[in-house]
Amino acid sequence: MSQLPDFTRARVVVAGDVMLDRYWSGSASRISPEAPVPVVQINADRTQAGGAANVALNLAALGVQTHLLGVVGDDEPAQLLAQRVTDAGIDAQFTPSPDYPTITKLRVMSRNQQVIRLDFEMSLAEPGAFDRAAFTAQFRAQVQQADAVILSDYGKGTLSDVASLIAICRAAGKPVTVDPKGRDYARYTGATLLTPNMAELEAVVGPCPDEATLVAKATQLMGELQLFALLVTRSEKGMSLLRPHREPLHLPTVAREVYDVTGAGDTVIATLTAALAAGSDLETATRLSNLAAGVTVGKLGAATVTPAELQAQLTPDGPASSESLLMAEDALLQWVEARRTRGQRIVMTNGCFDLLHVGHLRYLEQARALGDALIVAVNSDDSVRRLKGPTRPLNAAADRMRVLAGLKCVDAVVEFGEDTPARLIGRVLPQVLVKGGDYTVEQVAGHDVVEAAGGQTVILNFHDGYSTTATIQRAQQP
Repeated sequence: MSQLPDFTRARVVVAGDVMLDRYWSGSASRISPEAPVPVVQINADRTQAGGAANVALNLAALGVQTHLLGVVGDDEPAQLLAQRVTDAGIDAQFTPSPDYPTITKLRVMSRNQQVIRLDFEMSLAEPGAFDRAAFTAQFRAQVQQADAVILSDYGKGTLSDVASLIAICRAAGKPVTVDPKGRDYARYTGATLLTPNMAELEAVVGPCPDEATLVAKATQLMGELQLFALLVTRSEKGMSLLRPHREPLHLPTVAREVYDVTGAGDTVIATLTAALAAGSDLETATRLSNLAAGVTVGKLGAATVTPAELQAQLTPDGPASSESLLMAEDALLQWVEARRTRGQRIVMTNGCFDLLHVGHLRYLEQARALGDALIVAVNSDDSVRRLKGPTRPLNAAADRMRVLAGLKCVDAVVEFGEDTPARLIGRVLPQVLVKGGDYTVEQVAGHDVVEAAGGQTVILNFHDGYSTTATIQRAQQP
């Protein structure tokens, strides 16, 4: 296996418990006079799609045509969640639950440490929590067009009638993979494959002190539930694919560094199902999901994996693709947090970079020398036109970003659509914000939020004799 399947051909439906992960971050320098607790002065608010929505994000990151079904309240978190998945190119159909909140996990953070977590939720399994008939009708319609289905059960109640959803998939002849929850696995009878972790499986079948016991108990469970296969994730021991009347496939972990296992199960079921939907056999799909898990645990928080990152795992001795440096905004934030956790100093700059010249190169090299990783934010085509006029840019944003990603001094490239990157800088919060030219610090977009968070703004001199505008003018001279 040296090439990935064409994930863009695959169409996968995800149904389950969607939720919003929210992070409030700030400094905690004093103890409250009201109680022995820290006072956190919030200066950043970040949101991520969680639960079944994170599974959908993993599929979309691979290029899969992704359709998401879930239940949300009539509140701000529902709007934020919808925006997150829509921005990722996911077709989301949320069933409203006016009297119930959107499931939200709010984490208050300081110095990359969690101070407290607050959960906002009510059980969606309660009668009348949402229009279950309408949800099932949407599910049935989507399944007809799908190549595969994922049921992501976090025990919040969306899938309390999961057996009927599995029956719909079986009747349509569509493979259905399930990330199970709880001890009542009889609810999942007839599914194609379940993906429990070792602790979840042992809670159902009892202790499995060795692989022989694991295989024996898993085989019995598969027979009872009429499963095609069982994929057990086993933390540092990797994963095991078990199938009736077949030799087990035990795969060791491929993670080089483990920073956070949050969301790794979402990555596993998403990658495996995406590969199956794209035409891979189960063993190949399992090997790909194991590689994907090795990538995602090296990132902080619930993270996703791109085809470029997965391809790099398939060909580890080959040259790194510059495409892996091109990041969407949410992926960039995960990338930043992972490096910040390792103690790395993040540097950020921005510009149009329409015609890259040696002056740009020297400037970027100087910026990179100020820290451990350099992010370059690039104006979108529309943004450049507003700033430079209707004849610009000469090169499309995708091309400008790809050239920048090919530079040794650049570690990540991201696009922004506003006239300034102030909003994006406020989300990234680099330790060093760099700008070139005759700016003053006060004129640099985003300097205020960076400095409020303890960072610094650095002005670098442009190198004389190099200018995109001057180059264009010279080229136009007869």
